[in-house]
Amino acid sequence: MKALWKKRTCGALAALLMALPVPDLAPIEGTAYAESANLALSKSVTKSSDTSSGRSANAVDGNTGTYWQPLSTDRKDDNHVWLTVDLGMPLAFNKTVVQFRTSTSAIDKYTIQASADGVNWQDIYASGSEQGAIPAIDSRNVGMRQGRYVKLDVTLNDPDRNFQLNEFEIYDTTANPPESVLESVYFAAADGRKLATDDTLTIGVGGGTVISLQGVMSDGRNADLSNATVELSSSKPAIAAVTGSGGISAIQEGVTKLTGKMTVGQTAKETSVWVDVYDPVRNVADFRLRHPSITREIGLPALLNPGDPLPTITAQAAADAALSAELVHVKTNRVLQRIPETALAAGAEKEIAFAEASPLTAPGLYEIRLKLSSPGKPDVYDSFSFTVSDPDADRTGQSAVAFIGDGGRLEYVPDFKGNRVLDFSNSGYMGGGVRLPDVQARVVVEPGEGDDTARIQAAIDRVSQLPQSVEGFRGAVLMKKGTYEIAGSLRINASGVVLRGEGQGEDGTTLYATGATRRDILQIGGTRGAVTLPETKTAVADLFVPSGARSFHVENAAGYKVGDTIIVRRHGSDRWIHALSMDSIVQRPGSGGTQQWAPFDLDFDRVITKIEGNLITVDAPLANSIERRWGGADVYKYDDQDRIEQVGVENLRVDVQFDPSVTSKTMDNGSTDTPYYADENHAVSFAVLGHVKNAWVRDVTGKHLEHALVQMDRGSKWITVQDCTVTDFVSIITGGRRYAFHQSGQLSLVQRNYVETARHAFVVDSRIPGPNVFLEGKSKTDFNTSEPHHRWSVGGLYDNVKSDIAIRDRGWLGSGHGWSGANYVTWNTEGELVSQQPPTAQNYAIGHVGTKVKPFLPNADDPRPRKDAYWESLGAHVQPGSLYKQQLQDRLDAQALQNIARTPVGGGALDVPVMADDLPLLKGIKINGKAMEGFKPSTFDYVVQLPPGTNAAAQVEAHDMRHDMEYIQASHLYGKAVIISRDKKDPAKSVRYTVRFKP
Repeated sequence: MKALWKKRTCGALAALLMALPVPDLAPIEGTAYAESANLALSKSVTKSSDTSSGRSANAVDGNTGTYWQPLSTDRKDDNHVWLTVDLGMPLAFNKTVVQFRTSTSAIDKYTIQASADGVNWQDIYASGSEQGAIPAIDSRNVGMRQGRYVKLDVTLNDPDRNFQLNEFEIYDTTANPPESVLESVYFAAADGRKLATDDTLTIGVGGGTVISLQGVMSDGRNADLSNATVELSSSKPAIAAVTGSGGISAIQEGVTKLTGKMTVGQTAKETSVWVDVYDPVRNVADFRLRHPSITREIGLPALLNPGDPLPTITAQAAADAALSAELVHVKTNRVLQRIPETALAAGAEKEIAFAEASPLTAPGLYEIRLKLSSPGKPDVYDSFSFTVSDPDADRTGQSAVAFIGDGGRLEYVPDFKGNRVLDFSNSGYMGGGVRLPDVQARVVVEPGEGDDTARIQAAIDRVSQLPQSVEGFRGAVLMKKGTYEIAGSLRINASGVVLRGEGQGEDGTTLYATGATRRDILQIGGTRGAVTLPETKTAVADLFVPSGARSFHVENAAGYKVGDTIIVRRHGSDRWIHALSMDSIVQRPGSGGTQQWAPFDLDFDRVITKIEGNLITVDAPLANSIERRWGGADVYKYDDQDRIEQVGVENLRVDVQFDPSVTSKTMDNGSTDTPYYADENHAVSFAVLGHVKNAWVRDVTGKHLEHALVQMDRGSKWITVQDCTVTDFVSIITGGRRYAFHQSGQLSLVQRNYVETARHAFVVDSRIPGPNVFLEGKSKTDFNTSEPHHRWSVGGLYDNVKSDIAIRDRGWLGSGHGWSGANYVTWNTEGELVSQQPPTAQNYAIGHVGTKVKPFLPNADDPRPRKDAYWESLGAHVQPGSLYKQQLQDRLDAQALQNIARTPVGGGALDVPVMADDLPLLKGIKINGKAMEGFKPSTFDYVVQLPPGTNAAAQVEAHDMRHDMEYIQASHLYGKAVIISRDKKDPAKSVRYTVRFKP
């Protein structure tokens, strides 16, 4: 039979092999059809169109495992698709090979043309019906031709059927075989192993190894290094340096890329590997759990059967230390066994084992808690988790990792490091489970003629000057029924202000955004969010804090107390980015421009609820694990006196003026069948909440917006958005538009909302610390998916959401979105769903009813494997029906569920404006015992400059004691103090005075 050779095989090698007695050769699997040098190989191509999974360059890459695929709209446009190869210069050729991937029965004919200039074409071959069916591999002798450009034009008889082409090849069978040239290079490790491109070498600081650059010629021989020029370089020589002979020296912790370039004759080739340098001293110790049956993978439950032997721990410390351990039954917090301090010698491994005299038989969660002590250094902690299963328990219809236990409360099964399904119940107004308040109207606004922006803003400003009650409210601005033209933007910049209408229907209160100016209609927020206090910094002392944890150790908790507001700043180093493969995102096919990730932090905004020694417990779980090896974490107190709170928007309708003559068919990477409204010179979003906490938007309907009905910006916390509707977006259907409910804050709840015509109906932005919750939402006519959108947002819940959802590696989409979300849960969702597991974390898809969709990656452009998320009960909902509601009830009580139910908004006496009178006003305020200058009883907010040299927080008190007083003193030198004055006879009458201190 005729031998089939790889396209890159040199003709000299072919001649040599043909001169030897060899058996008949079969086609080489995965290679293109060829006899001699393929002139089209790796040349530049133009095309009628292509798709992300079938780029046109694939037709000339010499690999039949890839293919070119034009767009469906291209096929249907005129039944023609085409591909042109630029040979780089005019060349002679006499043979073409066309290799089709899809059935040729959908092809009417194809033609091949040649051109010297790409403008004037000469037909050199046309298939015809007299030749019968077109072969899957169609090789044609076309006579000796010459041209720089060669075009393949395919006429389809059924454009609804897909079309894919493996290879288009061009040959000159009369030419002499080309000279053997350098074809590829690779690094070889010290042990001789061949390293693939972008493999990783892991080396400790102070260590080293040797690599060598090897080459392969086009005839298959190894490159003669004596005739080669070799260049080796490190992208970050301060991390790891490489010598010209291949010696690598690890200098400091981090990641660098080593590039090797070999030149043989006129041909140069490159390859690269990564070097990941770790610092064993900084990482302190390495602990490994050992057991023959426990699953030791992040995100998968770690289970033991009753009576199984206990796990052991292999310990290795970087310096001499003492290790102690406890085996704890978590539910009872009972210590079952202790291992007293055991000496660890620097660098030596030691096995740590519990006594086997009493194997575990009681079902439940257990932890092995480790403490490492070194003289003169803070203690270091680590832990492992496992669950002893209950063989008698009936968990039918429930998840195996979050189920109702014997006590009627949820129980969780974590992985071996303690990572578990998060408790999302602290999300929402006032930390979840608190009824949205009904605030008394203070000012009424009626619709006017023309632009109403200034009149409404004046009413907001008037209420903003009123005193705050003990609950923090000033009052509501009530907008009566009718239409209000808004040509500008409205702003709520003070705490305690509510903007309320008289209904979200067409007969209610409508804000109509007029004009062609791009802006947000309503901006809510202070001037800045949480500001960390550097002097309060203390490091997290755990080697690993699991996602879902509320407690963690710090090196020194002496400066902290219960009630402190803190930032837990989780660091993500370049080593962590490398572990995610987010420093090697494949460039966008065809255009490039993909940005690799840089290290970043996640700031978890929390409140301390308990302190035991150096163990701190906070109000809400951490939504990402903290690992010392990836950068660890620090804790800071913070000040947020410029963040407003207790504000709301409710019971109204929003509409936007736009130009209906502006239309488009553009839709992301394709087009729509019919034109749609695409004007973008109009209002963008309705309510944007930034630097605000304990706020809400409820019972609002929006139409004709470009971006969002509600956007919760960074710096927002404890927001509830509920019972809203947004439809009929007006914008181009492409990136950055139509994000109906857009989360960029943390601990927020978006529930019972409805969306039409969005791209991303329920969406979370990048690097969002979480948790955040979407509950019982629904979307229709979606142009894309609800999702964490890009770059590692953590801790999101889609609970009973009816919408297409994607939690995945987005790769090069956008400008390098990569892994969009981690530690997400989809619970009893409906629609289409993608959920993948990112490295170092997990996502959970539980109780989904609908289609499990193939993810974007891996694909032909990036075939690197990705893991599925933790999928369970696909096709059937599980109990409890709602994860969030069950968690809320477990943490609080059944009343919490009533508190988040829908209730009437306003009406009755609440909408009759009342100005508070006979309030318990102060006569004066003392600061450190001295009267504050400039005090007025009817002025409620003050800024005081401290004298130079002040080194302690000032103390405030009322000048007189006629009323009941409550003081919240400043927590630090430049903090905010609050005085709450209540009438002794009528405590419902109250006033808040605030004093902010500045340098």
